This record gives sequence, structure tokens and C-alpha cells, in this order.
Amino acid sequence: MKKIYILPLVFLLSAVCVASAQQPGDASKQDAKADKAPAAVTIKANATPLELAKTTLAAHGGEKFKNAKTIVVRGSAELTAPNSAQTLPAAFAIIYAGDRYRFDIQAPPVVNFQQISNGDQTYSSMRGLSLPPLNRVGPAVLVNIETKDFVVSALPEKFKKKKGFRVTSPEGYYTDFIIDEKTALVKEYESSYEVSGQLVTTAVAVDKYRDVQGVLINEKFSQRLEFGQITSYASFKAKEITVNTEVKDDVFKIPN
Repeated sequence: MKKIYILPLVFLLSAVCVASAQQPGDASKQDAKADKAPAAVTIKANATPLELAKTTLAAHGGEKFKNAKTIVVRGSAELTAPNSAQTLPAAFAIIYAGDRYRFDIQAPPVVNFQQISNGDQTYSSMRGLSLPPLNRVGPAVLVNIETKDFVVSALPEKFKKKKGFRVTSPEGYYTDFIIDEKTALVKEYESSYEVSGQLVTTAVAVDKYRDVQGVLINEKFSQRLEFGQITSYASFKAKEITVNTEVKDDVFKIPN
């Protein structure tokens, strides 16, 4: 049962809508505006996929989103195992600083998971689990929409009645973004890729964003994960979100 619960959680690494940050910076005051209504934007009826992607990036903070030095997200989760109505409460923490990140999820005694990258090496407390790079799937790829070898294209046919676009990385990882036509914020996104020889599809629906120093970050969202014949669900709520605060180097130390 432990692996069934833990599997959706490790994909939270690509579920939080944050920038692919640069380097840790000095601590700064947090200007969190959790209840601020997103500003309305104008989206042209005939906008190209790239134009939609640029508008979406701007809605999420534009340059502030792209240049965030550190992002820390902590909160609670409710996990639902396949074919079960019972949920498992958990706590999570995600810390980003450039190519470095750390993800902790705990629901003692069932789950005690860590995944850490120091920029060169990646450690997972769950052996044999290999995830796509964080800057290749999920909303983090928005910062690369005008980067060489990243391709912005139209959504596939199954999303034909929705407004959005697809971003594909040089390695072939893709994310389909569905956006709100009034605010251009991402309201859903979906990615598929292989993990340990199995096709994994993860779909996220965002219920609420928080504005922290001009960067829009998922505060409340739900996730569906399909792994072979297994489908799991989880819901997440961030309680603490900070941007550009100092993060110590030892946070990203790989365990011996």
C-alpha cells in the first residue's frame, strides 16, 4: 500500500506552478496577496499558440516568474488510493533554487519520502524511481517558451473545445496547458511520460492561486495520476508560500 500512496506524491514535483528559478538570494519581505482577484486580460480569438503562451506567462508574473531565485511551498495533502474511498492525510514541502530542489512528503507511518537534487546528483528515498527533469514538464516549462528547441504548438484534438497550447521540451516531454479565457491563468495541465518502462499520465486542476511578490503560485489544486492500470487521486493545499527567501545550501545535501 505504501507505493500506491506515494506514487502520486512524487509527481507533485511537477505539479506546483512555479518558475525554474536561478540562484538563492537574500531574505526579503513577502508580499502575499492570497485573496487578490486575478486581473482580466484580452485574448485574441485567433491568437497563435505562442501568443497564448506569452500571455499566460505574463499572467503568472512574467519576468518575476522567470527570475524568481527561490520558491518554498509547504502545506497539506489528502491522498486517495485506487479503488478506495479512504484518504490519507499528509504534509509536504517543496523547495526550489535554480536547478536544485528538495521534496519531502510525510504521513507517518505509511509515507516518509524525500527527493533531493543538488544540481548535479539526484537522490530518491524510493529506489528505482526516475522522474523527468523539473524544467521539462509542468508549468516550469513556461519560462522556456521562447528558448531554442522548446516547441509551442496547438493542443491535441481531444482538447479542441478548450483554450490553450502545448509546450514540448527538446527531449520530447510535453505539457498541455488549458487556460482561463478571462485571466489567462493555467486552470488545468496534463503531461504523459515513461517512468520505469510504464506510461504515466498526470493531470492537474488548479482551484486557487496565491500572489506572492507578483508571482502566481498554486495554492489549492487536485491531481489525477494514471500509472498503467492504476489511477490515484490527491488534493493539495499550500499553507506557506515564499519567494526569494534565503535557502541554506545544506538543504540540498545528498544523504550518504
